[in-house]
Amino acid sequence: MSLIVPAPAAGLTPGAGDRDPRRAAAPTNGSTAETLPASVAERLRELITEGALSPGARLNERAIGERLGVSRTPLREALRLLAADGLVTLTPNRGAQVVTLSEADVRESFEVMSGLEAQSGELACRAIGAGELAEIKALTFEMLACHARGDLPSYYRINHAIHQRINRAAGNRLLTQVYDRVNRRIQNLRFRSNFDQDKWNRAARDHAMMVEALESRDGAALAAILRAHLLQKGETVLEAMRVAPA
Repeated sequence: MSLIVPAPAAGLTPGAGDRDPRRAAAPTNGSTAETLPASVAERLRELITEGALSPGARLNERAIGERLGVSRTPLREALRLLAADGLVTLTPNRGAQVVTLSEADVRESFEVMSGLEAQSGELACRAIGAGELAEIKALTFEMLACHARGDLPSYYRINHAIHQRINRAAGNRLLTQVYDRVNRRIQNLRFRSNFDQDKWNRAARDHAMMVEALESRDGAALAAILRAHLLQKGETVLEAMRVAPA
């Protein structure tokens, strides 16, 4: 199988497209329980991922509650969930603040994540079923269509779903637990790594190669692609951090 990566539409910038109305491809925290605090935490994760809540931002409970239409009790529980994920810090008498990662934090996180992704890919090639493979292929076609029209938010949500499904196809529960915890920590950084158009184009091409390796059950090839994919994203984030104003 060969997937052709279309070039993004002229004049569009990342985030210019409409949001994908189907939520099936949206990131999840791996839990089947759809409690109100969990739903609020998921929405806050999206805001952090897409930069609406930037690193270092203080989260005013009243303002956030009004923005999301929830009371203080489920919001506080949601913030505790995010603190457990390492996305926010909770300080007595000062409230919640979005975590800011240092360069060392970023480098170490992407090094670990590249290994987790590689192992997921290698195991998935041994265990994936026909239905799982068909779903990943369909999601990849949809994701590349989002890339073609310059719709970064929708592209990223589907991208997240693809990586997550590869991990689930590996069939290793402990790997999934560690994978999810590390991945939640760097979601906003993975999103930002596509702001550079050339790097975004390369990432899309990588995904076409991933599907081909997965379809041929070539675990070594898929592991190598995923490892390089994540390490490149880490380097892109670090480069941006070094040139950003203090």
